[in-house]
Amino acid sequence: MIAGRGLLVAIEGPGGVGKSTVTALVARLLGAEGVPVLATREPTDTALGNLARHGTDDYQGEAMACLVAADRFKHGETIQPALERGDVVVCDRYIASSLALQCMDGVDREFVWLLNERQVQPDLTVMVSGDPEVIEARLTARGAHSRYERAEDSSLVECAYFAEAGKFLRGKGHRVLDLDATETPAEEVARLTVAAITRLRKDPTDAGRVDVQPQQPVPGARGATAPVPGAAAGAGARAHGDGAQRGV
Repeated sequence: MIAGRGLLVAIEGPGGVGKSTVTALVARLLGAEGVPVLATREPTDTALGNLARHGTDDYQGEAMACLVAADRFKHGETIQPALERGDVVVCDRYIASSLALQCMDGVDREFVWLLNERQVQPDLTVMVSGDPEVIEARLTARGAHSRYERAEDSSLVECAYFAEAGKFLRGKGHRVLDLDATETPAEEVARLTVAAITRLRKDPTDAGRVDVQPQQPVPGARGATAPVPGAAAGAGARAHGDGAQRGV
């Protein structure tokens, strides 16, 4: 564990890449290894979180950015005790979502960061991305959940904003793991994520690294490839990829 506590792992990416599935699988895999884990999501399942989740048509711009940040501060009251217990907290959407979606909503990135720099910071951000056309097809089949997803070329735009969010977080010293889920099953994305988490738990010296990369090249993966100890070939991982997400 890092600094004698648990780890906060944020699973990020655009709508349609399967973040919720990956989050559940990561929690299940960690639990099977006997690791204490808390799976959670944002917006939270509280009155405040539900207001943000279902209020994308009513709240926009800075108002939405503040609403999401308020929900995150409240969420921190659950996250912090779990970290102090030594749990691995796996969160479906977190700060990168705000840096993508709220900026996509016209809010200045520095203002979004100001709202989030005092939040509990993630130890690892996993950017799950994919080909925008593939993501768009999945969204069409699934149905849009918010106005962000109903916007024209939403997947293409989200991917671009998530790419910028990843770069921004790296600039702040955050660890970012980019995984391409275009053709990679959610189970493999989850396994690569667990491998990265395992390495961070076992080797505190990794605390100074900004990028966590897989270690085995992956056939057919787009962009640079890499893997974490124990990762099998067959899953895409990009060292400096372009993730995106639906941030509320």
